[in-house]
Amino acid sequence: MTTRRQVLRSGAALASGAMLASAAPLHAAARGPAAASALAPRKPAGEPLDLLVLGGTGFIGPHQIERALERGHRVTMFNRGTKSGMYGDRVEELQGDRDVNVGDGLKALEGDRRWDVVIDNSGYVPRHVRDSAELLKDRVGRYLYTSTVAVYDFDAAPLVNGVHVADREAPLLAAPDPPTEEVNWDTYGPLKAEADRIVRGIYGERATTVRPTYIVGPGDTTDRFTYWVDRLRRGGDVVCPAGPDRHVNWIDVRDLCAFVVLLAENGTPGVFNGSGPASPMTNAQAMHGLRAFCAAPTTLHWPSAELLAELEFSTPMFGAERADRRTAATAAVAAGLTYRSLAETVRDTQAWWDAQTDERRAAARRWPTPEQEAAVLKRLRG
Repeated sequence: MTTRRQVLRSGAALASGAMLASAAPLHAAARGPAAASALAPRKPAGEPLDLLVLGGTGFIGPHQIERALERGHRVTMFNRGTKSGMYGDRVEELQGDRDVNVGDGLKALEGDRRWDVVIDNSGYVPRHVRDSAELLKDRVGRYLYTSTVAVYDFDAAPLVNGVHVADREAPLLAAPDPPTEEVNWDTYGPLKAEADRIVRGIYGERATTVRPTYIVGPGDTTDRFTYWVDRLRRGGDVVCPAGPDRHVNWIDVRDLCAFVVLLAENGTPGVFNGSGPASPMTNAQAMHGLRAFCAAPTTLHWPSAELLAELEFSTPMFGAERADRRTAATAAVAAGLTYRSLAETVRDTQAWWDAQTDERRAAARRWPTPEQEAAVLKRLRG
């Protein structure tokens, strides 16, 4: 986990409902340095936006860009160009690197070019985020930063029925000390928290921050939720995550991306947790929900965290190392976030996974093997 594309990021949801987004106006480009601390003028309602996406070829980027194109917006994409041409001539591509010390750096973004909104999906290192935010601050109307719920200091979040629950006002983690730009399990949250603060400090009311939890659905490059969809479909004796009563959050990637585009269209300022499902859910409820999509006889087994650790059995996405905690999305729902059904998320994730090549499916990341599962079951029965 040392590059931007290797970072594990955080969701699917249960409440039904199609993702609807209005064509409401948003703040257009600022006009000079004096506008950096004030709201920019609005475009007429329904007028297409000029969007700049930093990233755009990973997991959330394609869903986000397709949603923006579907809504009639003009999209420019800035990244390293490793997957150039994936959108044909529908998207303008600018190539460079978030690190100004690598290649041409941000040169492709220099000049007088203006955009209504920049959507920053690929900012993991605070220095990179500051460079792009400063460079664009007088030429974009709004900076929409994709953060993460990993920025929260959950130990300092309020306890609700014995569970730490972080709303958007919860305290954030401090920057890494000593300073580092290495992104790994320990630094991911603190680095994103510092980048989160940088964007809001530079843009003020022209900043919008979305903090997603686990992101799941078709195209998921982490393979975490996909493991459970595929494993429960096969039925039989299934080793479940430790702690059936532990809470879990996730969100379907399409619900998240439609929400991001909606915030851009509406010019909505502030911080929002991109978190689901609509109602609190435990590991047990999630596993039983997934089992409902399996026609084969299925038995769920609940080992202890100690046994899983002893046998080195990984439970993707539901690892016992994560504290029991939740994030509240009340403000996001009020701003237009809606959720599709778990049935739709499972169906589409499985269809996407089945459509992958044999080589891709054989290279699933961090899936426990059948032999490892059999070893856990043997100990449980013994």
